[in-house]
Amino acid sequence: MLSLKEQLAAWRRVIFALFLRELQSKFNDKLGLGWAFFEPFLFIFALSFARSFISGSEVHSMPILIFMMVGMVAIQSFMASLGPVAGSIKKNKPLYAFRQVQPIAALVTSGFLECAIKLGAIVLLSLTIYLLQIEVQFENPLLLISLYFLMWTFLGSLGLLFGILTSYVPEINKIKNLFTRPMFFISCVFFSLQDVPEKYWPYLNWNPMVHFIELARYSLYPSYGHKGVSIEYAAGVTIVFLFFSLALYHLTWKRVLSK
Repeated sequence: MLSLKEQLAAWRRVIFALFLRELQSKFNDKLGLGWAFFEPFLFIFALSFARSFISGSEVHSMPILIFMMVGMVAIQSFMASLGPVAGSIKKNKPLYAFRQVQPIAALVTSGFLECAIKLGAIVLLSLTIYLLQIEVQFENPLLLISLYFLMWTFLGSLGLLFGILTSYVPEINKIKNLFTRPMFFISCVFFSLQDVPEKYWPYLNWNPMVHFIELARYSLYPSYGHKGVSIEYAAGVTIVFLFFSLALYHLTWKRVLSK
């Protein structure tokens, strides 16, 4: 019978080994890790240029580049949660022959790696904005940091649900692709919730990503406003998804190993 300290040490070693494996397999081409940071640059600058034709240099008192940066980092994180994170359970299936390696370890490792990559991209984007001498407000950093990690808890839970479902029904991947494509248009990435007439807000407010993105913009620029969104809803949805994903994993993880 292993003690709790020994179990945590074994878990740490497994996570670290999976992290190195994931890092090597993800960036084994010539562009390597640089592509993970270069890709957001391309999308953000291209979409900022396109959006500038609609609203000029600002969106509700917020610089267009920062507006698009918040939205694009969030939606790319969402895509990663249903792509690499959800697929990590099936991808690491040969390793489950080792008793210490469990499906949730693979998912936690993949989620942590994607979270770290996006965090690195944010740092580099922020440095670029500083070099371009774009004035940035940072009114509520605690709210922004809380939203970032709350969002990744939600996305990790979503990735776990899809990862388990895909293990049982591979066709879920086709439904997942249909599900992810409209998210760019209904998550307030390219536009603000305030650009939409208030009577249509209920058709968008059910989406937790709208709350994460709009509240992140509000944490940077309070003048942007946060009408129609709330951190209570985002936190509530996160807790529900976390509970159901862990409950489903607890009930099915042994059968997932045999799939």
